[in-house]
Amino acid sequence: MRAASGSLFGLAYGDSLGKPTEFQEYASIVARYGPGGPRQLVGEPALVTDDTQMALAVGEALLEVGADVTPAALEPVLRRRFLAWAASPENDRAPGMTCLRAIGLLADGRPWTRATQADSKGCGANMRVTPVGLVPGLTDDQRAGVAQFQAALTHGHPTGLAASELTAYACLWLRNGLAPADLLAALRDRCSAQRKVYRGDWLGELWQRPTVTSPEDFIARGWDECAAALDRVEAALAKGDHAGDPCLATGAGWIAEEALATALYCYLISPHDPVTVVGRGAASSGDSDSIACLAGAFAGASLGLSAWPDEWQTQIEYADRLFRLGGAWD
Repeated sequence: MRAASGSLFGLAYGDSLGKPTEFQEYASIVARYGPGGPRQLVGEPALVTDDTQMALAVGEALLEVGADVTPAALEPVLRRRFLAWAASPENDRAPGMTCLRAIGLLADGRPWTRATQADSKGCGANMRVTPVGLVPGLTDDQRAGVAQFQAALTHGHPTGLAASELTAYACLWLRNGLAPADLLAALRDRCSAQRKVYRGDWLGELWQRPTVTSPEDFIARGWDECAAALDRVEAALAKGDHAGDPCLATGAGWIAEEALATALYCYLISPHDPVTVVGRGAASSGDSDSIACLAGAFAGASLGLSAWPDEWQTQIEYADRLFRLGGAWD
């Protein structure tokens, strides 16, 4: 089945299809591609955005540290790989300003808690977290800690942390055989169970803000906002009519919980048709590449690499790096 490869390639495929539609109005997208959005990769190679580039940075950091998945081991590796991405000449795909600001501060060696953008919950927190859900052998505490930590290096808002954990666990559960129809309930249960769990061994004193009274109250805000976003997905699916701009139903995706919600919505409309999933994610008026890349990661985790068109594997940018990670984790 090669589910890890399916998810990683699905992320890149969605990212590439959403690259030209980001910042476009829905009517303009439909006029060019139809309501199903783009359904063919374009270019040799088909270029991706910073979403895939940063997901590769996270995945390759995890591959580098191997079994030593601790904050002390992972932080310098993630820092180094984020800095390398920021300095790369290939970092020319309209990268997010939050990531660039935070990484610029990381570059001078300061503690990451002083570099992170404390009030940002932009989708850059969870667009890159898919590998955390796919790497095998982690305990639940490690996986949740890494998912939040990789977000926290740049995006310090509790909702960015919670949305990243949910995104990683959606990929994990789908890879392990969870039925798509059961995914929303599982994510809601995770919100409830983790609502007051602050992972201090990974996050340190990140919670300390002028108006926050405890670490539990800090993280609960993130889980509550994510739970509300999942409610919107459930309501949108229940309407039955899924035509039109998905961003009108579940949010534009510029912030973490909306990127998760709209990606889930696009995925759960047609979970057994991955090309339709990523096309629909790309046919959105908001952060189209991030929405489509997360939707593609979900579809690929569930259906595996063979569900995607074979010819896309040799067309997509960074195929060699995607194969390396997928091969290590399949």
